[in-house]
Amino acid sequence: MKKRHLNVVCAIVKENDKYLCMQRLRSHKKYESELWEFPGGKVKDGENDYEALIREIKEEMDWDIFVGRRLGSVEQDYPDYTITLTAYLCRGTEAPFKLLSHLDAKWLTRDKMDVLKWTEADNKLIKELQL
Repeated sequence: MKKRHLNVVCAIVKENDKYLCMQRLRSHKKYESELWEFPGGKVKDGENDYEALIREIKEEMDWDIFVGRRLGSVEQDYPDYTITLTAYLCRGTEAPFKLLSHLDAKWLTRDKMDVLKWTEADNKLIKELQL
């Protein structure tokens, strides 16, 4: 049986030399439960990447962002689906974000990111983009 494929977008939000890292909620799926990721989500039918990223960040964090250039993408195979994760360089507004769909958030320099347990796709993205 063919697995479903999802197009997912994420925001690489950088302030000075720190990146915004978000911890996923607890889930019955061990491969994503409480792991770290860059914020974002699935692209819906009829949406472009920019629209999806703005909508997802608003829904998950009640935050407005400015979406910049595409940084790259990776493919990742999970037990029940496959994703294409595409990253965009983004900037948030001055207003603080909220943790509506995440357990925690950290602003980390690139050399501190390795202490977190990332989802496989986000980990691959960090290496691929050489953040």
